[in-house]
Amino acid sequence: LPGRGLLVTGAVLTGQLSIGWSNDLVDAGRDRAVGRTDKPLASGDVPERVVRLACGTALVACVGLSLACGLASGLVHLALGVASGWSYNLWFKRSVLSPLPYAVAFGALPAVVTLALPAPALPPAWVVATGAFLGVGAHLLNALPDLADDEATGVRALPHVLGAGVVRRLAPAVLLAGTVVAAYGPGIDPAGWLLLGVCGALAVVAVLTRGRLPFVAAILIALANVVALVARS
Repeated sequence: LPGRGLLVTGAVLTGQLSIGWSNDLVDAGRDRAVGRTDKPLASGDVPERVVRLACGTALVACVGLSLACGLASGLVHLALGVASGWSYNLWFKRSVLSPLPYAVAFGALPAVVTLALPAPALPPAWVVATGAFLGVGAHLLNALPDLADDEATGVRALPHVLGAGVVRRLAPAVLLAGTVVAAYGPGIDPAGWLLLGVCGALAVVAVLTRGRLPFVAAILIALANVVALVARS
């Protein structure tokens, strides 16, 4: 079992590396146009061929590690997790359907884990739903800092259409919906009520305050949801 856990971790890690590096390759031109000096590829600190090689290597490793976790687990990870990330980079990033790959990938991740167990099984529906809400919330939060730069280079995903003000309020609401599912899914109990109370208070903070505090509050809701997924599933 520990060995299988390491395989799952390695599969997810290499998958994320391939997604991240492919995103850098796709965005290199736009990053240069807006002067993103924090991106080594855009700034010229790292040659493009090196990133292409690293991306390809990570993807090949991801395929091998995923399938080593078991056929069902591997196919779910590759077809729903990694493919969603790549499809976001290549197309969904410029579409109002941009939250969809995040919902699919985050919702599928628990199945990657449970299908890799010695007795493979699908996770409960509430776990998948909580993961999907977490993914959409993560997408909204991730898009916030780059809205202006993205708009300048023609990227128009759902967060750009909605605008920063709406996204700042929508993100904690989506994450709180995930909290409700995580609290009630396995049966409400004192821990579930505590989860609802804490995340509800954080959502109020996220909606009513200004500056960095709303972002921090939304991140804390997301972290609480992750803890709830692990502790209550």
